[in-house]
Amino acid sequence: MAPATERLARYRRAAIPQIETAMHTSAPPGRLHLIAAFDKIGDGEAVPVLRHVALFDITAEVRDAAERLLSRWAASADDKPRAARARDALADVTRRRAAGVGPMLFGDGGMPGVPSTVGAPEPISPESKP
Repeated sequence: MAPATERLARYRRAAIPQIETAMHTSAPPGRLHLIAAFDKIGDGEAVPVLRHVALFDITAEVRDAAERLLSRWAASADDKPRAARARDALADVTRRRAAGVGPMLFGDGGMPGVPSTVGAPEPISPESKP
């Protein structure tokens, strides 16, 4: 586990809101580290976040990692309340996927209405002033 992930996990339950926030802004490798932090923390309060990630993350590897952690927690006898929450979350993910709910994925054209190259405009040089 990365040192930053280890430090985050030491905050235990208090880190869950920060991890949830970071899940929305991190790149896929960072989101995988955040799921590892949830695993290290091991608190059932992370189940709703993991359920959301397992259902809606745009990266299949991240969705799979969240689902694997939920599955492990669901099968664990160490924490019965967490296991029950994880089982319920997995059942919800399965139901919703069967109903066609999932991440918004767009083909090669990208997101409709958004240019394929999003970023800052080219700088204006002194020579190009009108």
